Parts: sequence; structure tokens; C-alpha cells
Amino acid sequence: MPNWLKDAVFYEIYPQTFCDSNGDGIGDLEGIISKLDYVRSLGCNAIWLNPIYDSPFMDAGYDVRDYYKVAERYGTNDDAKRLFRTAHEKGIKILLDLVPGHTSDQCEWFKESKKAAPNQYSGRYIWTDSVWEAPPQYKFLCGITDRDGNYLVNFFSSQPALNYGFNNITHPAWQKSPSDPDCQATVEAIKDIMRFWLDMGCDGFRVDMADSLVKNEDGEKPETCKIWKGIRKMLDKDYPEAAIISEWCNPKVSVGAGFHSDFYLDHDTNGYRILFRDKDKKTGECTAVFSKNGKGDITRFLKEYLDDLKGTKGKGYISFITCNHDTPRMTRMFSQTEAKIAYSFVFLMPGVPFLYYGDEIGMSFMEGLNSKEGGYSRTGTRTPMQWDSTANCGFSSAPASQLYLPVDTSADAVTVEACQKDPDSILNTLRTVIALRHENEDLQADGDFEVVYAEKETYPFIFKRGSFIIAVNPTAKEQTAPFSGSGETVFAIGTAEADGKTLTMQPQSLIVIKLK
Repeated sequence: MPNWLKDAVFYEIYPQTFCDSNGDGIGDLEGIISKLDYVRSLGCNAIWLNPIYDSPFMDAGYDVRDYYKVAERYGTNDDAKRLFRTAHEKGIKILLDLVPGHTSDQCEWFKESKKAAPNQYSGRYIWTDSVWEAPPQYKFLCGITDRDGNYLVNFFSSQPALNYGFNNITHPAWQKSPSDPDCQATVEAIKDIMRFWLDMGCDGFRVDMADSLVKNEDGEKPETCKIWKGIRKMLDKDYPEAAIISEWCNPKVSVGAGFHSDFYLDHDTNGYRILFRDKDKKTGECTAVFSKNGKGDITRFLKEYLDDLKGTKGKGYISFITCNHDTPRMTRMFSQTEAKIAYSFVFLMPGVPFLYYGDEIGMSFMEGLNSKEGGYSRTGTRTPMQWDSTANCGFSSAPASQLYLPVDTSADAVTVEACQKDPDSILNTLRTVIALRHENEDLQADGDFEVVYAEKETYPFIFKRGSFIIAVNPTAKEQTAPFSGSGETVFAIGTAEADGKTLTMQPQSLIVIKLK
């Protein structure tokens, strides 16, 4: 386990829209380098960088054309080296986004694989044995290559699935076992890509769709887990300080498979959704725990979370996120105050937290945008970072019409510049809570977690982390709970009072008490 993860706080950067250094309307690596001091000022000592590889950008870079080359619009491989080096000089780690499940249909591997004549890449992707074979339970593209067969895609039609084999073989004429040499060659190719970038200077990878490798697997996905265990063995031997964090959303399984941490994501019945996104299916009313209407139920979250925490304790971590590039920003449902409380909670929990760019200033989800590079419903979360009051909110010097996506020009659009001046802003609040986390091991990744007060459909929620008590009342009403502890309040949003028997929390409040 890389020791640095214990006190890691990540900042996710969507490179297209973070900072444009050359005026072409698209963010780039030089722009990121220019903002590293800002990232560090937040208290973030690690960055997750969405894909920067060469791509035709049918899916915003998650359709990789060349894993070994930085996309021209972002810069060069030398720029990537300089980013890694400069970040390290400032005490910041960099995780790249690894896309192991599929490539672009313009990748050289696929161009070779679709040829009629057999070659070393013929088995790199999943092909049926005949153009007339396209079982309906799979997502195939049919009859568009010289090769006599149809190929499986993972997501969009431009993303052919790489071949790691099938756990349950239902069509033996074309489905391979994970132990087949072609499938093993795919695994080795991914290892080579990882070695290349680790040798270049990156500090590990966030792994896209990490559970999607071997097909026809349910439950705990044993064959996919076997692949990741092998990769973890390689890392432990050759790159022991490199971290891998999975997009899996099943921490007990993914950590058991070798990942150092796994995300809680916005999936049905998942803890993240219960906390921040739940809606009543009939009325549409927000029933998330952190909604001010007080209709949430913390016990639903804890039922899953405590089991996951126990199953990963001493083995790896759970990663809470404020948001990510696939998820509507919390401000789509929450007010600025609701978001401030929710975001602060993320950094007071165990595990390795992630802050999505712009959430620290309360950026809005922009409604009604046309899809950009496969963004569709996610596009409104990917708009340019709002730095200051200059043109394009300081993101780019390009004409507004040439920007990758439009900047929020609404009257209440937030900026870093404005938030810096407001001591009560989300920005300054998160700087304070992240600093508190760094200063106290009890609040870091390995710190204990103990429920003090959590009742069904009731507020507040109170929990203990070592020598700290954290109490949360996101509702619009005063809430009380039995509480006999005493100590010093070291962080607060709103106000609360304890009389030795009861804790009374004012509406929309969160407090951290250092016990005596």
C-alpha cells in the first residue's frame, strides 16, 4: 500500500475545460501546470487527470487511439513529463486515467484486428466467427469490416471491446477463455502501457470501468479480479508507490482484487445516491440525506457503508467524491449551503476523498447544452472552470464562440476570484476542513469511524473519528440528539450547543468537536 494515500486528497481535472494556455478554446497541460499552486492551496496533494491520450474524441478521450501519446490539443509527451515533475516539486501526485476495457475504432490495434488476414491483433478484440453471427444479448457492430465477423463494443459504437475472454462460454466457436494466449496478450499490453507512464513519472491510475474486462461474469467477477491481482503483483514488485483506484463501486470486491481504493458512485441504491441524489420515484421530491427538506434516512446509507468499511479495513479504502465528470453537480439539486455541508462531509469521512474541479466554488450544472464529444446528459458538468471576472471567466483568451463548451455567464455565476474574498464561501470552507484533515491523523484515510447517533428517518447524524465528534444537520429545522461529550469546536458551519445531555443543532449546520 503506497503510504502517501493515507493523507491523500485528490482533485479531479477534466483537461478540456480547466485552463487554456494557448487561446485555442480547449484546456491543456500547460494550463494545468500554471494552476498547480492553486490546487495545492486547496489542500489537495494529488490529482486525477481524465484521459489525455491521443484520441478522435468521440467519447471525450475515453476512446483511445494511441495509449503512448498525449493528444495534440493538450500538448506533448514532454509536456506530460514536465507536469509530473512540476507537480512532484510542489508535493502533488498525479494519477492518469487508464481505459483498459476498450479502445477507439481508430486505434492501430483495431485497424489490424479487422483485417481479413490473420495477424497478431486478430484476437485482441472480441469477434464472432461469422458476419451472420450476432447474438442479441451482446452489443455487436455488424457487417462493416472486411473481416468475416462482427465485433463487440463496450459503450459507444466507436469503442470496440478488448478481449479478456469469457467466464461463462456460451458460444465456443468464438468466445475464448481468459487463459487463452490472445486474452493474456491483452493483459500484457495493458501492463506495458502502465509501465510506460509510470516510467514517465505518473504516480498511478484511476481505472475506467475496472470491472468490465472479462465478459459473462456476475457477482464478484472472479476472472476480472484475477487479472487485477496480477497487475497489483506487478506494481507491488516494480512500482510499490504507485496507486490504482477503481471505477467499480463494489469496494469489498475491488479492494480484494488488488485496488487501493474504490469509488462510491451515483448508482441505484448505492450509498452515494442515498446521501446526495435520492429522489422519490413518484413525486420527484429530493429524499437525499443531505437535502434541507429532511426526508433522508442515514440508516439506509450506514447499512451498506459499515459493511463495506469492515470488509476493506486494513486492505484498502473507499473513495467519496463531491462529483465527477459523469455525474450532475450537487448544485443541480442542492443550494450553495446544502452543497457546502455535503462537500465538507466528504472530507471528514475515512478513505481517500476526491474533489471535482469547480465544486470548491459551487459551480452550477449547466442545463440545456448540446452534447459535446459524447457527453450527452453529462455535458453540463464539464463546462469551463470559472477563475475570475475577465473574458470567459479567465478560462481562455479565445473568442467565446470557439470555446470547447460555453462558460456560465449567468448573473450569479461563481468565480475563484470572488470566492477568495468571501470567508464564508464554499472555497474557504473547504480549505479549512481539508487543512483540519491534514493536521489530524484521526480524520485521515485510516482513522476509525464509529456511529454515535443515527436513527431511522431522523436527524442529526453524529459519528466519531478518534478524538473527534462530527455532527451533521443538513435540514432546514433545528434538530436535537442525546449527547454527553464535551470539547472544543474546531470547525463549524452554522451553530450547535451541547448542555451535557443534549446536542441542539441549528438548521443547516455541521460541527467538528475535539473531545477533551
